[in-house]
Amino acid sequence: MAPALPDGDPAPDDGALPPHVADGASQPVFGVYVHVPFCATRCGYCDFNTYTVDQTGSASLAGYARSVAQEVELAARVLTDAQVPARQVATVFFGGGTPTLLPVGDLAAVLDTVRSTWGLAPNAEVTVEANPDTVTAQSLAALAAAGFTRVSFGMQSAVPHVLATLGRSHDPDQVPRVVRWAREAGLRCSVDLVYGTPGESLKDWACSVAAALDMGVEHLSAYALTVEPGTAMGGQVQRGALPAPDVDLQAQMYEIVDDAASAAGLHWYEISSWSTPGDECRHNLGYWHGEDWWGIGPGAHSHVGGVRWWNAKHPRTWADALAHGRSPAAGRETLRPDQGVAERIMLEVRLRDGLPLTVLSPAARQAVAGLIADGLAEPSAALRRQSPAVVLTRTGRLLADRVVRALTFDL
Repeated sequence: MAPALPDGDPAPDDGALPPHVADGASQPVFGVYVHVPFCATRCGYCDFNTYTVDQTGSASLAGYARSVAQEVELAARVLTDAQVPARQVATVFFGGGTPTLLPVGDLAAVLDTVRSTWGLAPNAEVTVEANPDTVTAQSLAALAAAGFTRVSFGMQSAVPHVLATLGRSHDPDQVPRVVRWAREAGLRCSVDLVYGTPGESLKDWACSVAAALDMGVEHLSAYALTVEPGTAMGGQVQRGALPAPDVDLQAQMYEIVDDAASAAGLHWYEISSWSTPGDECRHNLGYWHGEDWWGIGPGAHSHVGGVRWWNAKHPRTWADALAHGRSPAAGRETLRPDQGVAERIMLEVRLRDGLPLTVLSPAARQAVAGLIADGLAEPSAALRRQSPAVVLTRTGRLLADRVVRALTFDL
């Protein structure tokens, strides 16, 4: 079960944004996120806004690119009416779900729609997420020819029994093949891993990390498994059929991936992400830096000029609104100044570049000394002459929530 949408103010049927967004949207960076909510099967741990074809009907899948084009048209009209400065798209990210369940022609058509509407910036980053069993050498080559530059594979684990517990359907032996095909097509490659699955040992995890790095990928993400209420795995844990993840074991697993990635030449640039220099995911960096993006698709979230909104969750509700000329937005909010500061702290403290001390209140700056004394923040970053910042140590990365609480206590 996907999480409920946030509370917020009603969104107007025409999607119109308040006039002040033009002032807040002065930054040049603009991204587009395209949510493709379809999956062949639903993984037991997943609480994303995803649906199997049985839940939505094949018509939803077949008409998806057309509905996306309608939302792009609406977005262009809304931004123009709000007098938001025209900006080329710096990054496009197709996430899901499983975007590669759509035909390559549909994915290419969506990218063409974005390109023809706003234009793509020089060296734009265009990413598609993919399950390893939904691509071929031919489809990856076609994506590259269409203008995609990067593919992120949902590997999760190299160990069969771990994949089985997660409910993943792909053969782990397929992952090196698809990475090779992507490289041959000229695509940059990332793989995603999940650690702390019930029954996963440290040896299992080290095996998965080694398998991922042995493929020579430029980017690696590793996420601690969180068991969410309402998911199949959540029910198994509640019934006692599976043990809950062990947070101490997960901390050891984080240290394993951090050491191994660094040894392989990939360095952390965000708590859960490692890359070779220049191969960071620029789209995700846009989120962490609070930049503007328009999120397209069911349940997708957007942010422009300090206003945030989110779409109706179900594909049919979303598509029906667009078909009748209405915005699919289900609600929105304008961030108060204190909310904006709190979110900036929460997001930027996750980054290797750190959180500038100038963002903090005088009282929060006083708390930085305590974080350094506790080994959670690097002293050299806080004391440097130019751009002093809070940069987390590895222990700080493991205890990032504690750091955020210390820096936002007076907001």
